[in-house]
Amino acid sequence: MPKCYSEQEREYIKKRLKEEAADCMARYGIRRTTVDEIVRRVKIPKGTFYLFYQSKELLLFEVILEQHDLIEKRLYESVSQMDPATLTAEQLTDIIFGFFRMAGQMPILKILNSDEVELLARKLPPEVMAEHLGHDDGMVERIFSQLPIREDVDSATVSAAFRALYFSTLHREEIGEEQFDEALRTLIYGLVTQFL
Repeated sequence: MPKCYSEQEREYIKKRLKEEAADCMARYGIRRTTVDEIVRRVKIPKGTFYLFYQSKELLLFEVILEQHDLIEKRLYESVSQMDPATLTAEQLTDIIFGFFRMAGQMPILKILNSDEVELLARKLPPEVMAEHLGHDDGMVERIFSQLPIREDVDSATVSAAFRALYFSTLHREEIGEEQFDEALRTLIYGLVTQFL
């Protein structure tokens, strides 16, 4: 029979699970991060883990989403501080490019590669991925509300285009390490000019 935890204990355990999952993911990647290692670090029985998360993948995805949400929040704050009347495509490109670079430097997001992202996505319930994609679309709409966007622009398409740009960062080596940053900036600029 599972132990009953107070709300305070539940919050603490969940926080610790996420902290240790983040550390394991940054050190070992998604494949080699195990529930056994996480619960050993948190000092809880393995069965307790499943009171909080149905799978390792759901925990890891939540950790990744927290990093993702932090970046989105900072991007939104940066965009909302701009004056829409004087905002240029170059200025918005610089802001967005800076956030792509920030994401590339975050320990958890830095270690992800296309194989690991695919593995994680394959093991997540479809409704979890659908909810995340809806969240991305909502964030683009919030950012768009701060900008002078052309009326004929579909925010879901722009959201998908930015997702495609993010996934290109997982193929940095294949694209070419030396040219990657300038290529990414050029693609962002091209996208920005399509909707601004």
